[in-house]
Amino acid sequence: MTSAVDEVPLTLGEAPPKTLGFLDQGAFWANLGVSLLGFSGALYLLDPLGGAPLSMVAAVLAAVVGSLVGTVMVGLAAIPGARTGAPAMVLLRGLFGARLSYLPTVLNIVQMLGWGAFELWVIANGAQAVFGDSVPYAVWVLAAGALTIALTLRPLGAIRLLRRFVTAAVVVAMVWLAVALLREAPHLGGGSWNAFAPAVDYVIALSVSWVPVAADYARHSRSGRAAFAGVVTGYTIAQVACLVLGIVALALVGNDPDRVWNAFVAVPLGALFFGVLVLREADQSFANVYSTAMSLQNLLPRVDRRVFSVGVGVLTTGVALFANVNSYGAFLGVIGAVFVPMFAVLVVDYFVLGGAARWDTSQDAPSRWAMLVPWLLGFVAYWVFTGAATLEWWDERWAALRELIGFERQPWMSAALAAFVVSALATLLVGLLRRRARA
Repeated sequence: MTSAVDEVPLTLGEAPPKTLGFLDQGAFWANLGVSLLGFSGALYLLDPLGGAPLSMVAAVLAAVVGSLVGTVMVGLAAIPGARTGAPAMVLLRGLFGARLSYLPTVLNIVQMLGWGAFELWVIANGAQAVFGDSVPYAVWVLAAGALTIALTLRPLGAIRLLRRFVTAAVVVAMVWLAVALLREAPHLGGGSWNAFAPAVDYVIALSVSWVPVAADYARHSRSGRAAFAGVVTGYTIAQVACLVLGIVALALVGNDPDRVWNAFVAVPLGALFFGVLVLREADQSFANVYSTAMSLQNLLPRVDRRVFSVGVGVLTTGVALFANVNSYGAFLGVIGAVFVPMFAVLVVDYFVLGGAARWDTSQDAPSRWAMLVPWLLGFVAYWVFTGAATLEWWDERWAALRELIGFERQPWMSAALAAFVVSALATLLVGLLRRRARA
């Protein structure tokens, strides 16, 4: 039984316990890497531009490359959390200053609410795929929301529960479903490499959405090395397996994402093992709701995290009752555009420019306006270089900008990597100018 001293403090004024080792972190992030939304979302990996699907080899390689790049980002973002003991958004006080950290905090809250609603939608629809429509969608959402809130009240206990029991069940379920689907001899031929870069961007976006919350869990890690290795190892292996399994299922149902889950349920004992994955999906909604509560504590540090957890859980459940996942691809595009360049600014300032020695996470940390510039430049670079379609009116404006500056995007270009490089170089320039000003 977990004692109170081994749980997450109720307010920011208390020191976090350092109780999570490599296996805890690895199992936690491996469970986050497996998502039912990822199975149906594998179509965005297979055909990110629409009408130009990748070959199987290209899609798998894109999954591996995108996962490694994205999880290294998440892992590096976790290290400062392990070292300082600060939650993710509080950690950003050292990058932008206390007041300016409210901007990424609000953006992260919006992101987490969106993800949380998506995950409850996934759980409810996954349950209906297993049990049919005899139980209404709303009942499953309410049940999943209640389970999510319960997990967030004792988060470290939930992480230990995942390591001890859930991870093994998930591995067995994934192996069984993979063997059963491959026995159906799906057609995995055809396709090209033309959309490889946008596919990598999509996979990076799947991973990088966890960058602004990684420290929420790494702050309880026994070391930065354990936090980094747990993220990269656990999440990469699980996400690649999830995406490849999704591609195989899509091959059986004619690339119809609405029927992907039917492919899993239809195989022998498929309903049982798919049901395991549906129940496991609660760790995704748990992580989203809990991290939203931790983000809110950056704004209101004296409020009990349990109050935030219950309030956010109720709000997320309400949103899930009316969620529309048709904008899923656009949602991931926005996530990548916002958080990839922000990560670049963080990692360069903390690891390269000596930020680790002066990181100030106090409530009166001075504003660092200059750090907003490389973040904004990276955001612009992402949309200039991206080839993926999001919202029509938004894409038209960036197409007009490309035409205005005479830039023609090439198929091999990666928006995520372009945004990272632009923000990283701009951050180095800001640091150089600051040093010259002090000299």
